[in-house]
Amino acid sequence: MLTCTPVFSSFVDCRYYDAGACRSCTLMGSPYAAQVTAKQSAVAAALAPAAPDARWLPAVTGPEQGFRNKAKLVAGGVPGHVTLGILGPGGAGVDLRGCGLHEAAIVAALPHLADFVDTIGLIPYAVPTRHGELKHVVVTAAPSGELMIRFVLRSTHQEALMRSRLPRLLAALPQARVVSLNIQPKPAAIIEGDREIVLTQEDSLRMTVGPAPLYLRPDGFFQTNSTVAAALYSQAQAWIDAADPTTVWDLYCGVGGFAFAAVAPGRRVGGVEIAPGAIASARRTSAELGLTPPALTFAIGDAAHAADTLPAPPDVVIVNPPRRGLDPDLLARLDDAPATTLIYSSCNPATLARDLAALTSWRVSQARLFDMFPQTDHHEVAVVAHRV
Repeated sequence: MLTCTPVFSSFVDCRYYDAGACRSCTLMGSPYAAQVTAKQSAVAAALAPAAPDARWLPAVTGPEQGFRNKAKLVAGGVPGHVTLGILGPGGAGVDLRGCGLHEAAIVAALPHLADFVDTIGLIPYAVPTRHGELKHVVVTAAPSGELMIRFVLRSTHQEALMRSRLPRLLAALPQARVVSLNIQPKPAAIIEGDREIVLTQEDSLRMTVGPAPLYLRPDGFFQTNSTVAAALYSQAQAWIDAADPTTVWDLYCGVGGFAFAAVAPGRRVGGVEIAPGAIASARRTSAELGLTPPALTFAIGDAAHAADTLPAPPDVVIVNPPRRGLDPDLLARLDDAPATTLIYSSCNPATLARDLAALTSWRVSQARLFDMFPQTDHHEVAVVAHRV
């Protein structure tokens, strides 16, 4: 089996990449310092027209390997010899269970998961013939080493089997906190479906990242790099504290990472998110910390209509939208909002630049690159803007 061997002096040496088995990491082999410099230059150039006065803080980096807290692996091969990785030419499975980008807890768990699938006779889904059941195995690791394991199946036909064999899996992987089945019946390049069947008593993974323990459900979103995510929340906290606000809004709040970073004595914080599961997770953390309204409020809703549910008016607004950026309605409301400080965290410089150009009442003062994804061109960037 191919493995990744780290070369700490300048770059990560990946034998999967060298053998041509996987080329997902487009910057593999480039010295990490050069990667970061190139990303910094590219994002600064992309934002320059919309943020000409931005002062760029030093880029935030973490480990260049062993940093991914989530593995999304395609199941391939044949019964008894499953592969966990990607699909190669013709739909053949390419095993990447030794990928050096994943956290150590994930790498250690994958052989046990492959053995479990082989032992119980779960048939990998074959894309060319559309035969089989197991499509993907998705594994998330918490900083504690606890795991959430999701088996993406074509149907519920194997639910009884999976339930009956769950004790065997937990005996092999006692650190598995959450185990679930995701049902994805469509013959399409979609990783997961809408239905989730949780097999364990616990339905959330405790992710202690940043100032509060956050809870991740199987269908929830979380930053892929826990180390750099903690630095992102810390930077937001510093910008918020510098503004010394009375009221903070966290739009697209997810499980509440930025909202909990904003909490302080005498301050009102409100988060809004369209996904009910994420709000349930945020409220769980609130209850654990003893935080109640009006100090901290979480609401299910559209970010563009936050004023209908959150404490108003805000002094600071935080936005962390998906790659598509902010909706036009929200852009208009932000331009007219009474807030004096805006913090925007983005994984897409193109839509960030577009949105900043549309926010004519705001001027970016500081920006910072957060390298969540070493070995690739992807990254996170956060900016703080003030009312003109």
